[in-house]
Amino acid sequence: MIRFYYNLSPNPMKVALCLEELGLPYEPVPVDPRKGEQFDAAYAAINPNAKVPAIVDGETTVFDSNAILLYLTEKAGRFLPRAETGGGETGRGEMLSWLMFVATGIGPFSGQCVHFRHFAPKDAGAYAMDRYVFEARRHWEVLDKRLADRAFTLGDEYTLVDMAVWGWARMVPFMLGEDAFGGLPNVKRLLDTVNARPAAQRAEGLKGRHAFKTDFDDEARRNMFRFLKPAA
Repeated sequence: MIRFYYNLSPNPMKVALCLEELGLPYEPVPVDPRKGEQFDAAYAAINPNAKVPAIVDGETTVFDSNAILLYLTEKAGRFLPRAETGGGETGRGEMLSWLMFVATGIGPFSGQCVHFRHFAPKDAGAYAMDRYVFEARRHWEVLDKRLADRAFTLGDEYTLVDMAVWGWARMVPFMLGEDAFGGLPNVKRLLDTVNARPAAQRAEGLKGRHAFKTDFDDEARRNMFRFLKPAA
């Protein structure tokens, strides 16, 4: 059985969706970042970067959410571009391009946007916040334009790329404001489509499996943002 190290943030949730879509048996293992559990030696042996998610599948360990999506879908042979619908080398190239667009663009800029809008000290500076809000919105607009003439990111079929998008798309209002979907109608349509899938509803059910720390106190700040020095 796959051991799935997770919390409820966007990157682990996209892996939860993938596991549920594939119907693979897995054991969810909570890692609470506000308690600093990601820095435990046992977990660091699994992911030296001290981030979730990670999976252990027999003798194979995979960390980074997008690497896990690719590993799982290739292992199962599902939710990948199919040759009869434009797959092959061309389809794989397109799939890798958009998966990495999420991995290196949407994810990091969205995460930094959330950080500077909601968690950074008030004296962090307007420039940093403006930059990350702009770049997060720009990346989402690129995806929205891509979705204007197709049902899913790669075309007419639901793939691992849409799972990668789903993890972050759920956070768009928190990230860019409650009215953000007004300018991203195609992203919202994709989100609604994926949310309606039974696998997405089962993935969301992980919220009731474990009580993660909710207080954002000094301990939580130090554990999540390790560059902060303890108060004197």
